[in-house]
Amino acid sequence: MRTIDHWITGRPATGESTRTSPVFDPATGQQQAEVRLGSTADVGAAVAAAKAAFPDWSQTSLSARAKVLFAFRQLVHAHADELAALITAEHGKVLSDAVGEVQRGLEVVEFACGIPQLLKGEYSDQVSAGVDSYSWREPLGVVAGITPFNFPAMVPMWMFPVAIACGNTFVLKPSERDPSVSLRLAELWREAGLPDGAFNVVHGDKEAVDALLDSPDVAAVSFVGSTPIARYIHERATATGKRVQALGGAKNHAIVLPDADLDFAADHLSAAAFGSAGERCMAVSAAVAVGASADRLVEALGERARAVAVGPGSDSTSEMGPVITRDAQQRILGLIDAGEAEGARVAVDGRGYVVPGHEDGFFVGPTVLDGVTTGMDVYRQEIFGPVLSVLRCRDVDEAIAMVNANPYGNGTAVFTNSGEAARRFQRGVHVGMIGINVPVPVPMAFHSFGGWKDSLFGDTHVHGPEGVRFYTRAKVVTARWPATSAASDASFHFPTSR
Repeated sequence: MRTIDHWITGRPATGESTRTSPVFDPATGQQQAEVRLGSTADVGAAVAAAKAAFPDWSQTSLSARAKVLFAFRQLVHAHADELAALITAEHGKVLSDAVGEVQRGLEVVEFACGIPQLLKGEYSDQVSAGVDSYSWREPLGVVAGITPFNFPAMVPMWMFPVAIACGNTFVLKPSERDPSVSLRLAELWREAGLPDGAFNVVHGDKEAVDALLDSPDVAAVSFVGSTPIARYIHERATATGKRVQALGGAKNHAIVLPDADLDFAADHLSAAAFGSAGERCMAVSAAVAVGASADRLVEALGERARAVAVGPGSDSTSEMGPVITRDAQQRILGLIDAGEAEGARVAVDGRGYVVPGHEDGFFVGPTVLDGVTTGMDVYRQEIFGPVLSVLRCRDVDEAIAMVNANPYGNGTAVFTNSGEAARRFQRGVHVGMIGINVPVPVPMAFHSFGGWKDSLFGDTHVHGPEGVRFYTRAKVVTARWPATSAASDASFHFPTSR
Protein backbone atom coordinates (compact mmCIF):
# COMPACT_ATOMS: atom_id res chain seq x y z
CA MET A 1 0.00 0.00 0.00
CA ARG A 2 1.42 3.38 -1.04
CA THR A 3 2.05 5.73 1.89
CA ILE A 4 1.78 9.49 1.44
CA ASP A 5 4.35 11.39 3.49
CA HIS A 6 4.60 14.91 4.84
CA TRP A 7 6.86 17.55 3.24
CA ILE A 8 9.18 19.37 5.65
CA THR A 9 12.32 21.41 4.93
CA GLY A 10 12.20 20.73 1.20
CA ARG A 11 11.90 16.94 1.29
CA PRO A 12 9.47 14.11 2.11
CA ALA A 13 9.24 13.33 5.82
CA THR A 14 7.71 10.37 7.61
CA GLY A 15 7.32 12.22 10.91
CA GLU A 16 7.01 10.68 14.35
CA SER A 17 3.38 9.62 14.27
CA THR A 18 2.51 6.10 13.15
CA ARG A 19 -1.19 6.86 12.60
CA THR A 20 -2.52 6.73 9.04
CA SER A 21 -5.82 7.26 7.22
CA PRO A 22 -7.05 5.51 4.05
CA VAL A 23 -7.23 7.33 0.73
CA PHE A 24 -9.89 5.95 -1.61
CA ASP A 25 -10.64 6.01 -5.30
CA PRO A 26 -14.22 7.33 -5.11
CA ALA A 27 -15.10 5.84 -8.50
CA THR A 28 -14.34 2.28 -7.39
CA GLY A 29 -14.76 2.54 -3.63
CA GLN A 30 -11.38 0.87 -3.18
CA GLN A 31 -8.53 2.09 -1.01
CA GLN A 32 -5.57 3.16 -3.13
CA ALA A 33 -3.17 4.62 -0.56
CA GLU A 34 -2.75 5.64 3.04
CA VAL A 35 -1.71 9.06 4.31
CA ARG A 36 0.25 9.76 7.45
CA LEU A 37 -1.59 11.68 10.16
CA GLY A 38 0.79 14.15 11.74
CA SER A 39 1.21 14.51 15.48
CA THR A 40 1.74 17.67 17.47
CA ALA A 41 5.46 17.00 17.19
CA ASP A 42 5.24 16.68 13.40
CA VAL A 43 3.43 19.99 13.16
CA GLY A 44 6.07 21.49 15.43
CA ALA A 45 8.81 20.28 13.07
CA ALA A 46 7.08 21.88 10.07
CA VAL A 47 6.53 25.15 11.91
CA ALA A 48 10.17 25.14 13.07
CA ALA A 49 11.32 24.63 9.47
CA ALA A 50 9.15 27.53 8.32
CA LYS A 51 10.38 29.72 11.18
CA ALA A 52 14.00 29.00 10.31
CA ALA A 53 13.40 29.88 6.64
CA PHE A 54 11.54 33.12 7.38
CA PRO A 55 14.42 35.55 8.10
CA ASP A 56 16.16 34.98 4.78
CA TRP A 57 13.02 34.69 2.67
CA SER A 58 11.41 37.79 4.18
CA GLN A 59 14.54 39.79 3.37
CA THR A 60 14.75 38.47 -0.19
CA SER A 61 14.21 41.27 -2.69
CA LEU A 62 10.83 41.66 -4.32
CA SER A 63 12.31 41.04 -7.75
CA ALA A 64 13.91 37.78 -6.58
CA ARG A 65 10.66 36.64 -4.99
CA ALA A 66 8.80 37.46 -8.19
CA LYS A 67 11.25 35.33 -10.20
CA VAL A 68 10.46 32.33 -7.99
CA LEU A 69 6.73 32.98 -8.43
CA PHE A 70 7.10 33.20 -12.21
CA ALA A 71 9.09 29.94 -12.24
CA PHE A 72 6.46 28.22 -10.10
CA ARG A 73 3.73 29.51 -12.37
CA GLN A 74 5.47 28.03 -15.41
CA LEU A 75 5.97 24.66 -13.71
CA VAL A 76 2.33 24.41 -12.61
CA HIS A 77 1.23 25.28 -16.12
CA ALA A 78 3.54 22.65 -17.60
CA HIS A 79 2.30 19.97 -15.18
CA ALA A 80 -1.39 20.95 -15.19
CA ASP A 81 -2.57 17.66 -16.70
CA GLU A 82 -0.53 15.66 -14.18
CA LEU A 83 -1.93 17.67 -11.28
CA ALA A 84 -5.47 17.26 -12.61
CA ALA A 85 -5.02 13.48 -12.84
CA LEU A 86 -3.94 13.38 -9.18
CA ILE A 87 -7.04 15.35 -8.21
CA THR A 88 -9.38 13.09 -10.19
CA ALA A 89 -7.84 9.91 -8.79
CA GLU A 90 -8.45 10.94 -5.16
CA HIS A 91 -11.36 13.39 -5.32
CA GLY A 92 -13.33 11.80 -8.15
CA LYS A 93 -14.23 14.93 -10.12
CA VAL A 94 -14.03 14.69 -13.91
CA LEU A 95 -10.71 15.56 -15.52
CA SER A 96 -12.00 18.65 -17.29
CA ASP A 97 -13.18 20.04 -13.96
CA ALA A 98 -9.85 19.19 -12.34
CA VAL A 99 -7.98 20.98 -15.12
CA GLY A 100 -10.21 24.00 -14.55
CA GLU A 101 -9.41 23.88 -10.83
CA VAL A 102 -5.68 24.02 -11.54
CA GLN A 103 -6.22 26.93 -13.94
CA ARG A 104 -8.15 28.95 -11.36
CA GLY A 105 -5.37 28.33 -8.85
CA LEU A 106 -2.83 29.48 -11.44
CA GLU A 107 -4.66 32.78 -11.73
CA VAL A 108 -3.82 33.51 -8.10
CA VAL A 109 -0.18 32.61 -8.75
CA GLU A 110 -0.20 35.05 -11.66
CA PHE A 111 -1.68 37.74 -9.41
CA ALA A 112 1.06 37.07 -6.85
CA CYS A 113 3.73 37.42 -9.54
CA GLY A 114 2.98 41.15 -9.42
CA ILE A 115 4.12 41.41 -5.80
CA PRO A 116 6.56 44.31 -6.45
CA GLN A 117 3.56 46.42 -7.48
CA LEU A 118 1.26 45.05 -4.79
CA LEU A 119 3.63 45.88 -1.92
CA LYS A 120 4.50 49.43 -2.95
CA GLY A 121 4.31 51.73 0.05
CA GLU A 122 3.40 55.39 0.47
CA TYR A 123 5.58 58.45 0.98
CA SER A 124 4.67 61.91 2.25
CA ASP A 125 7.33 64.57 1.88
CA GLN A 126 7.70 67.41 4.38
CA VAL A 127 4.84 66.46 6.71
CA SER A 128 6.45 68.87 9.13
CA ALA A 129 9.50 71.11 8.87
CA GLY A 130 12.28 68.80 7.73
CA VAL A 131 10.21 65.69 8.52
CA ASP A 132 9.10 63.00 6.06
CA SER A 133 6.72 60.09 6.65
CA TYR A 134 6.52 56.86 4.73
CA SER A 135 5.01 53.39 5.08
CA TRP A 136 5.27 49.89 3.70
CA ARG A 137 3.90 46.44 4.42
CA GLU A 138 5.94 43.63 5.97
CA PRO A 139 5.25 39.88 6.17
CA LEU A 140 3.87 38.35 9.35
CA GLY A 141 6.15 35.31 9.71
CA VAL A 142 4.95 31.69 9.66
CA VAL A 143 1.39 31.38 8.37
CA ALA A 144 -0.77 28.28 7.95
CA GLY A 145 -3.51 27.07 5.63
CA ILE A 146 -6.09 24.40 6.49
CA THR A 147 -7.91 23.38 3.33
CA PRO A 148 -10.86 21.15 2.28
CA PHE A 149 -11.15 18.12 0.04
CA ASN A 150 -13.33 19.67 -2.66
CA PHE A 151 -10.56 21.76 -4.26
CA PRO A 152 -7.27 20.17 -3.18
CA ALA A 153 -5.22 22.37 -5.54
CA MET A 154 -7.21 25.57 -6.04
CA VAL A 155 -8.06 26.43 -2.44
CA PRO A 156 -4.46 26.05 -1.19
CA MET A 157 -3.43 28.18 -4.16
CA TRP A 158 -5.87 30.83 -2.98
CA MET A 159 -3.57 31.15 0.02
CA PHE A 160 0.08 30.20 -0.31
CA PRO A 161 1.09 32.09 -3.49
CA VAL A 162 0.05 35.41 -1.94
CA ALA A 163 1.48 34.54 1.49
CA ILE A 164 4.83 33.44 0.07
CA ALA A 165 5.07 36.33 -2.37
CA CYS A 166 4.58 38.73 0.55
CA GLY A 167 7.61 37.18 2.28
CA ASN A 168 5.94 34.78 4.70
CA THR A 169 6.69 31.09 5.05
CA PHE A 170 3.87 28.58 4.90
CA VAL A 171 2.61 25.37 6.51
CA LEU A 172 -0.24 23.64 4.66
CA LYS A 173 -2.56 21.11 6.30
CA PRO A 174 -4.55 19.73 3.35
CA SER A 175 -7.50 17.39 3.51
CA GLU A 176 -6.46 13.85 4.32
CA ARG A 177 -8.98 12.58 1.75
CA ASP A 178 -7.07 13.77 -1.36
CA PRO A 179 -3.57 14.78 -0.22
CA SER A 180 -1.28 13.81 -3.11
CA VAL A 181 -1.55 16.99 -5.19
CA SER A 182 -0.22 19.05 -2.26
CA LEU A 183 3.04 17.10 -2.29
CA ARG A 184 3.42 17.53 -6.03
CA LEU A 185 2.97 21.27 -5.62
CA ALA A 186 5.64 21.22 -2.90
CA GLU A 187 8.04 19.53 -5.32
CA LEU A 188 7.31 22.19 -7.92
CA TRP A 189 8.04 24.94 -5.38
CA ARG A 190 11.45 23.39 -4.73
CA GLU A 191 12.11 23.14 -8.46
CA ALA A 192 11.12 26.80 -8.85
CA GLY A 193 13.82 27.82 -6.40
CA LEU A 194 11.86 28.44 -3.21
CA PRO A 195 14.20 27.94 -0.23
CA ASP A 196 13.80 24.77 1.79
CA GLY A 197 11.41 25.26 4.67
CA ALA A 198 9.51 28.14 3.10
CA PHE A 199 6.68 25.75 2.11
CA ASN A 200 5.78 22.70 4.17
CA VAL A 201 2.95 20.16 4.12
CA VAL A 202 1.72 18.27 7.18
CA HIS A 203 -1.16 15.83 6.76
CA GLY A 204 -3.42 15.09 9.64
CA ASP A 205 -6.70 15.35 11.47
CA LYS A 206 -7.85 17.35 14.48
CA GLU A 207 -4.58 16.81 16.35
CA ALA A 208 -2.60 18.49 13.57
CA VAL A 209 -5.17 21.28 13.21
CA ASP A 210 -5.13 22.05 16.94
CA ALA A 211 -1.33 22.04 16.97
CA LEU A 212 -1.31 24.73 14.27
CA LEU A 213 -3.97 26.78 16.06
CA ASP A 214 -2.09 26.62 19.36
CA SER A 215 1.45 27.13 18.07
CA PRO A 216 2.93 30.42 19.31
CA ASP A 217 5.08 30.56 16.18
CA VAL A 218 2.14 30.63 13.74
CA ALA A 219 1.07 34.22 13.12
CA ALA A 220 -2.02 33.68 10.95
CA VAL A 221 -4.37 30.91 9.84
CA SER A 222 -6.46 30.65 6.69
CA PHE A 223 -9.24 28.07 6.54
CA VAL A 224 -11.94 26.91 4.14
CA GLY A 225 -14.49 24.31 5.20
CA SER A 226 -17.79 23.85 7.02
CA THR A 227 -19.31 26.56 9.19
CA PRO A 228 -19.02 24.70 12.53
CA ILE A 229 -15.31 24.08 11.96
CA ALA A 230 -14.76 27.63 10.66
CA ARG A 231 -16.30 28.97 13.86
CA TYR A 232 -14.08 26.65 15.94
CA ILE A 233 -10.95 27.65 13.99
CA HIS A 234 -11.71 31.33 14.45
CA GLU A 235 -12.42 31.09 18.16
CA ARG A 236 -9.42 28.93 19.02
CA ALA A 237 -6.88 30.72 16.84
CA THR A 238 -7.90 34.26 17.78
CA ALA A 239 -7.69 33.23 21.43
CA THR A 240 -3.94 32.80 20.89
CA GLY A 241 -3.61 36.17 19.12
CA LYS A 242 -3.54 34.95 15.54
CA ARG A 243 -5.03 36.59 12.50
CA VAL A 244 -7.77 34.35 11.08
CA GLN A 245 -9.73 34.19 7.86
CA ALA A 246 -12.11 31.23 8.15
CA LEU A 247 -14.53 30.62 5.28
CA GLY A 248 -17.50 28.44 6.18
CA GLY A 249 -20.43 26.80 4.46
CA ALA A 250 -23.02 28.06 2.05
CA LYS A 251 -26.56 27.74 0.78
CA ASN A 252 -26.33 29.43 -2.58
CA HIS A 253 -29.59 30.54 -4.18
CA ALA A 254 -30.31 31.21 -7.83
CA ILE A 255 -33.40 33.37 -8.41
CA VAL A 256 -35.16 32.86 -11.74
CA LEU A 257 -37.55 35.67 -12.66
CA PRO A 258 -40.45 35.17 -15.11
CA ASP A 259 -38.74 37.28 -17.80
CA ALA A 260 -35.57 35.15 -17.80
CA ASP A 261 -34.56 32.94 -20.71
CA LEU A 262 -35.55 29.63 -19.07
CA ASP A 263 -33.45 27.45 -21.35
CA PHE A 264 -30.40 29.58 -20.62
CA ALA A 265 -31.15 29.51 -16.88
CA ALA A 266 -31.80 25.76 -16.79
CA ASP A 267 -28.55 25.01 -18.64
CA HIS A 268 -26.49 27.07 -16.23
CA LEU A 269 -28.33 26.02 -13.09
CA SER A 270 -27.81 22.35 -13.94
CA ALA A 271 -24.11 22.87 -14.45
CA ALA A 272 -23.87 24.87 -11.23
CA ALA A 273 -25.81 22.30 -9.21
CA PHE A 274 -24.33 19.07 -10.57
CA GLY A 275 -20.80 20.09 -11.58
CA SER A 276 -18.21 18.38 -9.38
CA ALA A 277 -21.15 16.36 -7.95
CA GLY A 278 -22.29 19.47 -6.11
CA GLU A 279 -19.18 19.45 -3.92
CA ARG A 280 -18.46 23.15 -4.31
CA CYS A 281 -18.91 25.87 -1.74
CA MET A 282 -20.33 27.97 -4.59
CA ALA A 283 -22.62 25.26 -5.99
CA VAL A 284 -26.21 26.31 -6.52
CA SER A 285 -28.33 24.11 -4.27
CA ALA A 286 -31.51 26.21 -4.12
CA ALA A 287 -33.30 27.43 -7.23
CA VAL A 288 -36.00 29.98 -6.43
CA ALA A 289 -38.64 30.13 -9.14
CA VAL A 290 -40.52 33.42 -9.13
CA GLY A 291 -44.14 33.57 -10.24
CA ALA A 292 -45.14 31.85 -13.46
CA SER A 293 -41.67 30.52 -14.20
CA ALA A 294 -41.88 27.67 -11.67
CA ASP A 295 -43.48 24.75 -13.53
CA ARG A 296 -41.59 25.39 -16.76
CA LEU A 297 -38.31 25.74 -14.86
CA VAL A 298 -38.79 22.44 -13.01
CA GLU A 299 -39.54 20.69 -16.28
CA ALA A 300 -36.44 22.14 -17.95
CA LEU A 301 -34.24 21.30 -14.97
CA GLY A 302 -35.57 17.75 -14.95
CA GLU A 303 -34.70 17.24 -18.62
CA ARG A 304 -31.15 18.40 -18.05
CA ALA A 305 -30.64 16.45 -14.84
CA ARG A 306 -31.68 13.20 -16.52
CA ALA A 307 -29.26 13.89 -19.38
CA VAL A 308 -26.12 14.32 -17.22
CA ALA A 309 -23.50 11.67 -18.03
CA VAL A 310 -22.42 10.19 -14.70
CA GLY A 311 -19.31 8.04 -14.48
CA PRO A 312 -15.70 7.83 -13.30
CA GLY A 313 -13.83 11.11 -13.53
CA SER A 314 -11.11 9.56 -15.66
CA ASP A 315 -13.64 8.78 -18.42
CA SER A 316 -13.65 11.66 -20.90
CA THR A 317 -17.37 11.12 -21.57
CA SER A 318 -18.31 11.68 -17.92
CA GLU A 319 -19.81 15.03 -16.96
CA MET A 320 -20.18 14.23 -13.26
CA GLY A 321 -18.23 11.87 -11.04
CA PRO A 322 -18.80 10.32 -7.61
CA VAL A 323 -18.87 12.07 -4.26
CA ILE A 324 -15.82 11.90 -2.03
CA THR A 325 -16.62 9.08 0.47
CA ARG A 326 -19.17 6.43 1.33
CA ASP A 327 -20.20 8.47 4.37
CA ALA A 328 -20.85 11.50 2.17
CA GLN A 329 -22.92 9.36 -0.19
CA GLN A 330 -25.07 8.02 2.63
CA ARG A 331 -25.56 11.46 4.17
CA ILE A 332 -26.73 12.92 0.84
CA LEU A 333 -29.14 10.02 0.26
CA GLY A 334 -30.49 10.51 3.78
CA LEU A 335 -31.23 14.18 3.09
CA ILE A 336 -33.09 13.27 -0.12
CA ASP A 337 -35.15 10.78 1.90
CA ALA A 338 -35.84 13.45 4.54
CA GLY A 339 -36.93 15.98 1.90
CA GLU A 340 -39.37 13.51 0.40
CA ALA A 341 -40.72 12.59 3.84
CA GLU A 342 -41.26 16.27 4.64
CA GLY A 343 -43.34 16.80 1.51
CA ALA A 344 -40.96 17.65 -1.33
CA ARG A 345 -41.66 16.02 -4.68
CA VAL A 346 -38.72 14.08 -6.13
CA ALA A 347 -38.82 15.27 -9.74
CA VAL A 348 -35.54 13.52 -10.63
CA ASP A 349 -34.30 10.77 -8.32
CA GLY A 350 -30.58 10.11 -8.01
CA ARG A 351 -30.87 7.49 -5.30
CA GLY A 352 -29.71 4.00 -6.15
CA TYR A 353 -27.64 5.28 -9.07
CA VAL A 354 -25.28 2.56 -10.34
CA VAL A 355 -22.48 3.05 -12.87
CA PRO A 356 -21.81 -0.24 -14.70
CA GLY A 357 -18.38 -1.56 -13.82
CA HIS A 358 -18.19 0.77 -10.81
CA GLU A 359 -20.91 -0.70 -8.63
CA ASP A 360 -18.97 0.03 -5.43
CA GLY A 361 -18.25 3.65 -6.34
CA PHE A 362 -19.59 6.53 -4.27
CA PHE A 363 -22.15 7.70 -6.83
CA VAL A 364 -25.30 9.75 -6.35
CA GLY A 365 -27.24 10.68 -9.45
CA PRO A 366 -28.42 14.23 -10.20
CA THR A 367 -31.51 14.93 -8.11
CA VAL A 368 -34.18 17.63 -8.40
CA LEU A 369 -36.61 18.23 -5.55
CA ASP A 370 -39.68 20.38 -6.22
CA GLY A 371 -41.92 22.07 -3.68
CA VAL A 372 -39.16 22.52 -1.11
CA THR A 373 -39.84 24.96 1.70
CA THR A 374 -37.45 26.85 3.95
CA GLY A 375 -38.32 24.70 6.96
CA MET A 376 -37.13 21.43 5.42
CA ASP A 377 -33.78 19.91 6.37
CA VAL A 378 -32.86 19.54 2.71
CA TYR A 379 -33.00 23.35 2.48
CA ARG A 380 -31.60 24.24 5.89
CA GLN A 381 -28.50 22.06 5.62
CA GLU A 382 -25.58 22.40 3.24
CA ILE A 383 -25.96 19.19 1.24
CA PHE A 384 -22.64 19.23 -0.64
CA GLY A 385 -23.97 16.81 -3.21
CA PRO A 386 -25.78 16.77 -6.58
CA VAL A 387 -29.17 17.83 -5.20
CA LEU A 388 -31.05 20.90 -6.46
CA SER A 389 -34.01 22.08 -4.39
CA VAL A 390 -36.65 24.20 -6.13
CA LEU A 391 -38.54 26.72 -4.00
CA ARG A 392 -41.28 29.06 -5.16
CA CYS A 393 -42.15 32.67 -4.36
CA ARG A 394 -44.38 35.45 -5.69
CA ASP A 395 -41.94 38.21 -6.64
CA VAL A 396 -38.36 39.40 -6.49
CA ASP A 397 -38.82 41.10 -3.13
CA GLU A 398 -39.98 37.83 -1.55
CA ALA A 399 -36.97 36.11 -3.13
CA ILE A 400 -34.63 38.72 -1.65
CA ALA A 401 -36.22 38.22 1.77
CA MET A 402 -35.72 34.45 1.46
CA VAL A 403 -32.02 34.85 0.68
CA ASN A 404 -31.54 37.28 3.54
CA ALA A 405 -33.32 35.05 6.05
CA ASN A 406 -30.85 32.25 5.38
CA PRO A 407 -27.93 32.16 7.85
CA TYR A 408 -25.38 31.76 5.06
CA GLY A 409 -24.19 34.60 2.85
CA ASN A 410 -21.66 33.16 0.42
CA GLY A 411 -23.02 33.59 -3.09
CA THR A 412 -26.29 34.08 -4.94
CA ALA A 413 -27.42 34.69 -8.49
CA VAL A 414 -30.37 36.13 -10.36
CA PHE A 415 -31.52 35.24 -13.87
CA THR A 416 -33.45 38.04 -15.53
CA ASN A 417 -33.62 40.35 -18.52
CA SER A 418 -34.64 43.27 -16.33
CA GLY A 419 -31.87 45.65 -15.36
CA GLU A 420 -34.11 47.23 -12.73
CA ALA A 421 -34.81 43.88 -11.05
CA ALA A 422 -31.15 42.88 -11.19
CA ARG A 423 -30.07 46.17 -9.63
CA ARG A 424 -32.70 45.87 -6.89
CA PHE A 425 -31.53 42.30 -6.24
CA GLN A 426 -27.81 43.06 -6.08
CA ARG A 427 -28.37 45.95 -3.69
CA GLY A 428 -30.87 44.12 -1.53
CA VAL A 429 -29.32 40.72 -0.83
CA HIS A 430 -26.98 40.26 2.13
CA VAL A 431 -24.32 38.06 0.55
CA GLY A 432 -20.70 38.55 -0.40
CA MET A 433 -20.71 37.44 -4.04
CA ILE A 434 -23.50 38.05 -6.54
CA GLY A 435 -24.03 36.79 -10.07
CA ILE A 436 -26.33 38.38 -12.64
CA ASN A 437 -27.07 35.69 -15.22
CA VAL A 438 -23.91 34.05 -13.85
CA PRO A 439 -24.70 31.08 -11.57
CA VAL A 440 -21.29 30.65 -9.91
CA PRO A 441 -20.01 34.20 -9.28
CA VAL A 442 -16.46 33.34 -8.21
CA PRO A 443 -14.38 36.50 -8.69
CA MET A 444 -11.13 36.60 -10.61
CA ALA A 445 -7.89 36.42 -8.63
CA PHE A 446 -7.34 40.18 -8.66
CA HIS A 447 -10.55 40.56 -6.63
CA SER A 448 -11.09 38.86 -3.27
CA PHE A 449 -13.26 35.83 -2.52
CA GLY A 450 -15.52 35.50 0.52
CA GLY A 451 -19.01 35.63 1.89
CA TRP A 452 -20.96 37.23 4.72
CA LYS A 453 -22.80 36.01 7.81
CA ASP A 454 -22.11 32.33 8.71
CA SER A 455 -20.03 31.92 5.55
CA LEU A 456 -17.09 33.93 6.94
CA PHE A 457 -15.45 34.28 10.32
CA GLY A 458 -12.97 37.12 10.45
CA ASP A 459 -13.16 40.26 8.37
CA THR A 460 -10.76 39.52 5.51
CA HIS A 461 -11.48 37.61 2.31
CA VAL A 462 -8.96 35.45 0.48
CA HIS A 463 -6.60 36.33 -2.38
CA GLY A 464 -6.72 39.62 -4.25
CA PRO A 465 -6.08 42.91 -2.41
CA GLU A 466 -7.54 41.63 0.87
CA GLY A 467 -5.24 38.63 0.72
CA VAL A 468 -2.21 40.91 0.50
CA ARG A 469 -3.44 42.89 3.49
CA PHE A 470 -4.14 39.72 5.47
CA TYR A 471 -0.60 38.36 5.03
CA THR A 472 1.16 41.66 5.78
CA ARG A 473 1.15 44.43 8.37
CA ALA A 474 1.89 48.10 7.92
CA LYS A 475 4.95 49.88 9.25
CA VAL A 476 5.10 53.68 9.28
CA VAL A 477 8.31 55.69 9.69
CA THR A 478 8.52 59.37 10.54
CA ALA A 479 12.06 60.64 9.85
CA ARG A 480 14.05 63.82 10.33
CA TRP A 481 17.64 64.34 9.23
CA PRO A 482 18.67 67.65 10.82
CA ALA A 483 21.82 69.49 9.84
CA THR A 484 24.52 68.72 12.39
CA SER A 485 25.07 72.42 13.05
CA ALA A 486 21.41 73.09 13.79
CA ALA A 487 20.36 73.71 17.35
CA SER A 488 18.11 71.11 18.94
CA ASP A 489 14.44 72.08 19.03
CA ALA A 490 13.41 69.17 21.29
CA SER A 491 10.67 69.90 23.82
CA PHE A 492 8.43 68.10 26.26
CA HIS A 493 5.10 69.18 24.77
CA PHE A 494 3.03 66.97 22.48
CA PRO A 495 4.54 67.06 18.95
CA THR A 496 2.62 68.94 16.28
CA SER A 497 3.37 69.87 12.69
CA ARG A 498 4.48 73.36 11.80
